Amino acid sequence: MKKLLFKSFILLLITIVACSKSDEIVQEESVNYQKDPLSISEINSKISETLSTKGNFNWSNTDAHFLWSALVHGNNILTVGYGSENEIFSENRSQSLINKKDELVSLISKNEKISKDKLTIVEHQIINVFDIEVKSIETIIALRKSKNVRYIEPNGYNHYTNDQYQRSSSGCSKNGETINTAHYTTIAPNNAQVSWHFNKHNIQQAWNYSTGSGVTVGLIDTGVSESQQLLNSVGFNDGYSSGRFVQKYGTFIDSAWWWSSNYDGPHDKCGHGTAMASTIAAPRNDNGMPVGVAYNSNLVAYRATEDVLLNDYHERKGVSDALTQLGNRSDVKIISMSIGYIWSIGNISDAVKYAYSKGKLIFAAGGTSTSFTNGFGVIFPATMSETVAVTGVNDGLTYERCETCHSGDKIDFTIIMEGDNDTSKAPPVLGFYNGERRYTGGSSVATATTAGIAALVWSKYPSWTRTQVLNRLKQSSEFYPSRNSSFGYGNIDALQAVQ
Repeated sequence: MKKLLFKSFILLLITIVACSKSDEIVQEESVNYQKDPLSISEINSKISETLSTKGNFNWSNTDAHFLWSALVHGNNILTVGYGSENEIFSENRSQSLINKKDELVSLISKNEKISKDKLTIVEHQIINVFDIEVKSIETIIALRKSKNVRYIEPNGYNHYTNDQYQRSSSGCSKNGETINTAHYTTIAPNNAQVSWHFNKHNIQQAWNYSTGSGVTVGLIDTGVSESQQLLNSVGFNDGYSSGRFVQKYGTFIDSAWWWSSNYDGPHDKCGHGTAMASTIAAPRNDNGMPVGVAYNSNLVAYRATEDVLLNDYHERKGVSDALTQLGNRSDVKIISMSIGYIWSIGNISDAVKYAYSKGKLIFAAGGTSTSFTNGFGVIFPATMSETVAVTGVNDGLTYERCETCHSGDKIDFTIIMEGDNDTSKAPPVLGFYNGERRYTGGSSVATATTAGIAALVWSKYPSWTRTQVLNRLKQSSEFYPSRNSSFGYGNIDALQAVQ
């Protein structure tokens, strides 16, 4: 008996010593971490290396010091997704979820050595996420150990640069252009202009069956210009377009203060969103200007971003807010997103899943770059299974992506939107200002065009579900029932889709 007690005592002593040493290691590790954060160039180099070798990047696969370093260079804004893996969003949070959040706030308060009432917190209303100011690596280490954390991301880090991607993805232009007369045909009333690429998909013929009436499309982009009368309430019901509405909202905050709640308004300051709105829903006007695919559909446009590259905290939050708000609208059937980033963003991913849970058909751009190279693959959120990924191809005899478009196995559909060996041949759309036109291109216009075609289908079959509409798009595409490894189901025949 004495021997047994002695052995038990020795085992207990060993355990205490081992735990003590383990705690010392953690403390030493933390002290070492605290010395200096990595530089921005070191962080970017590691991200580039990961993208190059693995094809994707995720903050959860980095060590605490790396994540903390990015946090330091990102205004100390940490986005915390909380709850269990299946608790992504909650319209009415349970007491259990509230407790989980409160426990994490207490944990942060303890490690930051700041009282709860002094913490700067921005909480999302529907997705189970909050943004909080964090400065200590000890907080990062502690959060990563918590079973109540789904992910933590330094959403304020906006320094990752890749010249090829950055130049293309801003997507902004407010300049009018001279449009080649060979790039459109005219129809009633009074020479309304139909883009050449519409006829590649039999869109004009599909108008004999459907014009999008009764369907509301949500657009998440840079907003819609207040200077383009045909995309505002005054001119939206012009010519053969009637009985519909356009609404504009803003969820983007143009402020240095990340916790600010002063939205910067719904009006486009970039030009990209205006071009996408025109592609989807410009009226069949009597002004001799370009017509949209679903020229009798309703449009709800959100200014959620500054440009199309989601590299800023306010853009990421703006998009997640727009998605949840559109998700809550029963009249919105379709969401078009010609925006994205080269890796997954947690709060946007959560919001996409929320909108999807509400039955929305979500189209996302496959990506656009500045040279005809493999570069990055399909970008987020087009990589998500909850979205429908679209890219652009040229009008050659064989399938070739547009000069700047991304392709890959995540792509679901393609739209012809560029000339073969003629990149100047692009879809004409309404310009930023009244009476002006411009060209637009890339996977952006391909996505908006597909959203418009979906509106034609849903208008023809208003009782259909999202799955039925998506299946009809697939059945009306070039490769169906097969699927191409780079272009999905291929080009859609809008006429076939509505018959």
